[in-house]
Amino acid sequence: MSLLEMVQWMQHTSFSADLRETLWFPAIETVHVIGIAFVLGTAGILDLRLIGAILKKLPVSAVHEQLLPLTWVGFAAMFSSGIFLVLSEPLKCYNSGYAWTKLVLLILAGLNALAFERGIYTRIAEWDNSSETPFRAKLAGYFSLVLWVGIVAAGRAIAYVTL
Repeated sequence: MSLLEMVQWMQHTSFSADLRETLWFPAIETVHVIGIAFVLGTAGILDLRLIGAILKKLPVSAVHEQLLPLTWVGFAAMFSSGIFLVLSEPLKCYNSGYAWTKLVLLILAGLNALAFERGIYTRIAEWDNSSETPFRAKLAGYFSLVLWVGIVAAGRAIAYVTL
């Protein structure tokens, strides 16, 4: 069975139809938007600290430790509700270049966060209290900001733009 055949099958299941037609659908969308707001807000604050735009007097580790739990809460809400949104209209998502773009950008954002956590952040003691962060930390911050703006733009386009 090809991916397209699986998507077409899912589109015609009662589960998918129930998701599309339920009164809970707006609640699912709301949870998704709130999750995005948490992720974008918390990651955005950390990214802006990394690039030196805000909170220069606070150690990066303090900002990171305060925001990371909220980022994970937002990610869990965004991810779980996003799965239901895709399952509600799988064929629309499959046929949307914006959905594929969003998926690629999400993967890149995850890889960027992983590279930051496993690489740059492991040497935080060397530059934590400096208002000037290392080039790689700034790059991770800029890259994250651009990716999340792209993710949100692609997500909105899925809902409102037909290719």
